[in-house]
Amino acid sequence: MTMRTRRRTLDRRHPAWVTGRRRLLIAVSLVLAVGILAAVLVLRSGEQRSAGTEPGFAALNGRWLRPDGGYVLEIRGAGGAIEATYLNPRPITVARTEASRQGSTLSLFVELRAPGYPGSTYTLTYDPKRDELTGKYFQAAMGQTFEVLFQRMK
Repeated sequence: MTMRTRRRTLDRRHPAWVTGRRRLLIAVSLVLAVGILAAVLVLRSGEQRSAGTEPGFAALNGRWLRPDGGYVLEIRGAGGAIEATYLNPRPITVARTEASRQGSTLSLFVELRAPGYPGSTYTLTYDPKRDELTGKYFQAAMGQTFEVLFQRMK
């Protein structure tokens, strides 16, 4: 054995070398743990931001009547994905439904796709004091927008 080989062997047994290696392993472990924790927190916060998963979206659930024409909007599943059914008096295809929140304001967007309703939309805001949905209805076939009100059916 040469002196150089022996010195390397001795260096690995030296307490300072062992302590340095342990410090490196501990540092790498901490970085990995913090990275995993951050990833979990980001995933959880993303799930909570999904439409319908925050508390309060359940207030949109139910059957809503538009008194000026007898149209009915039924909202279901506010605990997860929002689903809507639109009746006039027969069902009209709902292409898309989205619920959102800005501060304490709940909003609902509904897009209809059927003959006579090619891309007509409702953009509504929930009024908790009156328990009503108010907003605008865009009638795509006529290219006109109307102020509308939906009252909860009991």
